[in-house]
Amino acid sequence: MTRPCRSRSAISALALAAFLLTLAAAIGGCTADQEANRPMPVDSVYSPGTPYTTDVPYVATPQKVVERMLEMADVGEDDVVYDLGSGDGRMVITAAQQYGARGVGIEIVPELVEQSRSYARLAGVTDRVDFYRANLFDTDLSEATVLSIYLLPEVIDKLLPKIRREMDPGDRVVSHNYGDTIWPPDRSERLGPDHVIHLWTIRDSTSVPLPPTSTSTDEPDTGPSGR
Repeated sequence: MTRPCRSRSAISALALAAFLLTLAAAIGGCTADQEANRPMPVDSVYSPGTPYTTDVPYVATPQKVVERMLEMADVGEDDVVYDLGSGDGRMVITAAQQYGARGVGIEIVPELVEQSRSYARLAGVTDRVDFYRANLFDTDLSEATVLSIYLLPEVIDKLLPKIRREMDPGDRVVSHNYGDTIWPPDRSERLGPDHVIHLWTIRDSTSVPLPPTSTSTDEPDTGPSGR
């Protein structure tokens, strides 16, 4: 009795299955170095209709802008970079990965916090970054040497007294697109038609302006917070 011949479709199916098994094995065998060199997530916009109340809708800063913001802020391994509204975590992960800095991401949307932690594991920087679900106005900034923000002007306006109280001389604030009309930057740089980076270096507490609605009684000048 002769063995029946396998059809071409059956042979193709077996070949495809063998290829998929080989691919899965290759992916599973990625080294830690390969994981660390994975690119950060593509630029994205958080889906509308989120049930979480936020002052700023999540729009990711393009990676090229992230890298230039860190360069302008002269981030180094001795810095602690705080990112308020940290989204998918790319700012503090890049600071840790490329500059050896420590980083803290503050984000109100829990799914983004978990996503950031996953990316940090892939990048191999979990020993240098932390992500917290928290309100940015409740976050202690006294540890930060570099503060990264991509916030609407009205939110920056509310944040100024906190920066004034809690950050120290020599600390830097770097912003994507906003803040220059409220606080004249020390330096600004345009990246293409849609992106502007503003940089401030805190000289002393009085170099950070108070919003027009604030008074010296509302926000007493307590001087540098110290670390």
